[in-house]
Amino acid sequence: MSTSEPNSGPSANGPSTSGPSSTGPRANGPINNGFNPKRKRGLFSLIGDVPGQITTLVKAEIAAFVAEIKDKAKNLGLGIGLFVVAGAFAFFALGVFIALAIIALALVLPLWLSALIVAVVLLVIAVILVLIGIGRVKAATKPDPDGIVASIHHDVDALKGVGDYGH
Repeated sequence: MSTSEPNSGPSANGPSTSGPSSTGPRANGPINNGFNPKRKRGLFSLIGDVPGQITTLVKAEIAAFVAEIKDKAKNLGLGIGLFVVAGAFAFFALGVFIALAIIALALVLPLWLSALIVAVVLLVIAVILVLIGIGRVKAATKPDPDGIVASIHHDVDALKGVGDYGH
């Protein structure tokens, strides 16, 4: 610390002001935190303040929740946008790789045969993926006798007092 700096160090302002002083907040006792012992309020007055304080608390919590959701939604939107852009680049890269495969096969085969082989391989991959997808859709849409629909019917019957239900 240089001695030529104005207002630096304890010697510039006299004694250090970090401790208690006659003009600081501790001049008249403990720290003033809003509590005034001379201002006494009745129990009913304090109870009357509770609904307003609860309303204020709920509003503050809702505002914090909304701010958090907005921040998460902004980040989610940005992330989804980046995924879309990455998907577009991957799509074009796939086209380049397909062209590369055709060109590589054209080194040992005629160009038309290379293109035909790559097209057939791509169609075979597409057919396999469609067959797997059909199997998944059938598995997802088959009725489940012990599933959620049966459970809801059982609960409705129990509310009506009809049928066999456990106590």
